[in-house]
Amino acid sequence: MTRRNTINIVTYNFSIVPRAAKWFSVLVLIASLAASAVAQGATTTAHSGAQLVVVLPFENQSKAPGLEWIGESFPEVLGPRLVAARLMVVSRDDRLYAFDRLGIPAHGRISRATVYRIAQEMDADYVVLGRFNFDGKQFTARAQVLDLRKIRITNEVVESGALTQLVEIQNALAWGLLRQLDLMYAQSKQEYAGSTPRVRLDALENYIRGTLAARRQDRVKYFKEAVKLNPDYAAALLALGKAYFESKEYEAASATFGRVTPANPLAAEANFFRGLAEFYLGNNAKAAEAFRFTADRIPLVEVYNNLGVVSARMGTKDAAQYFDRATQADSKDPDYHFNLGVVLYRNGDLAGAQREIKQTLAILPQDAEAATVLQAVTSAKPYPKSPAEGRQPLERIKRNYDETAYRQLESEIQNANEARLQAMPAREHARQHVIEGQKLLSAGQADAAETVLREAILLDPTNAQAHVGLGTVLEGRGELSDAWAEAATANRLEPSVVGHVLMARVELRQNRLKPAAESVERALKLDGDNPDALALKREIEEKQAALKPGG
Repeated sequence: MTRRNTINIVTYNFSIVPRAAKWFSVLVLIASLAASAVAQGATTTAHSGAQLVVVLPFENQSKAPGLEWIGESFPEVLGPRLVAARLMVVSRDDRLYAFDRLGIPAHGRISRATVYRIAQEMDADYVVLGRFNFDGKQFTARAQVLDLRKIRITNEVVESGALTQLVEIQNALAWGLLRQLDLMYAQSKQEYAGSTPRVRLDALENYIRGTLAARRQDRVKYFKEAVKLNPDYAAALLALGKAYFESKEYEAASATFGRVTPANPLAAEANFFRGLAEFYLGNNAKAAEAFRFTADRIPLVEVYNNLGVVSARMGTKDAAQYFDRATQADSKDPDYHFNLGVVLYRNGDLAGAQREIKQTLAILPQDAEAATVLQAVTSAKPYPKSPAEGRQPLERIKRNYDETAYRQLESEIQNANEARLQAMPAREHARQHVIEGQKLLSAGQADAAETVLREAILLDPTNAQAHVGLGTVLEGRGELSDAWAEAATANRLEPSVVGHVLMARVELRQNRLKPAAESVERALKLDGDNPDALALKREIEEKQAALKPGG
């Protein structure tokens, strides 16, 4: 199969949007990076790029009543679990859109031939198929991977247990599928099980029933119950926030989106919609804060446009810069030219405003508001300082969010860069992976960071920074023994402040105060003013003092 640059998806702007139009802005935004990678020696094959995985609802082979929601739970649970290097999972909205285009019912049994049609429609590399059964005592799930590149299907991955262990069964199934999909996947089954998010079964059921509900009030009821049962359930929080947003309950929406923790992979999307909610509430400073959070993690052109809109509302000088960036990233979107034209008009740059508004009308001739603004600019009419002087044209906000498209094109660039790195000596190749891993860690993308850091260690086991980085990822997931082992390896290879601080941090969490104090002292011998080491020293001393008699 030849990789196409576009596939059909839907973004959350409450209407179907053709994928080609949405992808263009992301493509232009990072195309220069891809060109640079290729120019430096990258070679690509006809099938280079991100590998797309579609997880279909599992077939219910059980006769037990009340289990109809479980089939849909498999894509929702397995999807986030399967995200790894070179793997991108097609979302439920994408899948439903493809079903709709092909005239296939969203639920019910489908033939193998239909599966191929669905995969081709979404330009997928792999399709995960499955079925489950429950005999009243034991729940059994079976899954296979259909490889569209090799036109073959893998052996079944089978997991069984009590029905109350559904989430654990799905996690174990995900590990088996990852081993088949990604040969670089290195976690053991036990490690993987310990790293997966804890989701209550009753919370999962309510979340899935909410996604399947047709009426908004039913969706809200189920999502609220899921969050009540599992307060940190990010997927349910995001879904509940969107339900509030759709009904224009912006205060409730913003508060709900704000409950998604910054480290969660869904935080970028949650903050995008939190920014929109705050914008509609008139809280531009809070909206800007939320949009900046998203921009730091997912630099979508829509996010920069929205930063420009809220900056313009606050009267700051950087609005034009944001809009200029948006027009350069996507010159085919009339709204970006309109927004730049309006802010230039407000700033008194009539020539610049005229140029941008003309560009808006060249793309969208029927834009009546743009035509009115152009007439005012051409006649050198000053921008109305108040409504009394005339209608004030305002910049346009963007409500669509498409992280999937960005992730896939980002992966295309990473693959091009990887091809260039293959020509480097192993140690330099590993060093580049460490740099990338550190960037991913800073952006809160721990899973992606783990993948590139493990690849760095495979290329160069003596790279101490790679071991420190991997140890940091493992510590963040609570895998303290493995994190300590990575820190110890790093310090043996090349003693460093960050290595000793990591070791001390892990030892402190293990309540091993004496070794933690010794690790901190080793860090301070290398850098007596290191703030992380000094803070740890104070924390350890406080705990030691509390343990003394009378403390």
